[in-house]
Amino acid sequence: MKCPVCLFQDTKVVDSRVAVNGFSIRRRRECLKCGFRFSTYEEIELLDLMIIKRDGRKEAYNKEKLVSGLKRSLEKRLVNEETFKKLVNAIERDLQALKNSEVLSSQIGKIIMKELKKVDKVAFIRFASVYESFEDLQVFQEKLNKLLKNKKK
Repeated sequence: MKCPVCLFQDTKVVDSRVAVNGFSIRRRRECLKCGFRFSTYEEIELLDLMIIKRDGRKEAYNKEKLVSGLKRSLEKRLVNEETFKKLVNAIERDLQALKNSEVLSSQIGKIIMKELKKVDKVAFIRFASVYESFEDLQVFQEKLNKLLKNKKK
């Protein structure tokens, strides 16, 4: 790995620890040329997962698209960075548990809604309104009522 300061090619790992979330490893590195120390993170990556879109097109899984969609749903909500990372990890863990190399985008949407509902109800409604393309206020109200009914139980 290159040093971020002097761009020298060789660094050595000084220390490795499991990160707080338990799904990544934090490594302390030191540049062999200038001695600069920095941290890197090694995370699980979903590989070889194809998403089948509604129109039948296939697209490679892209974590950045997941993250940006979740950030839009959680915009101006009080969700800290650690909770956000746990949410992303939970969604990816659910995708891995499917044990399929191809996943329907509708399956992903349902997984996202399931996990998002646990974290923030407003973000869940925001995501659901876009994902399910509510056609009118009545459909939106029905979804909201269902959510409120489940909360009372």
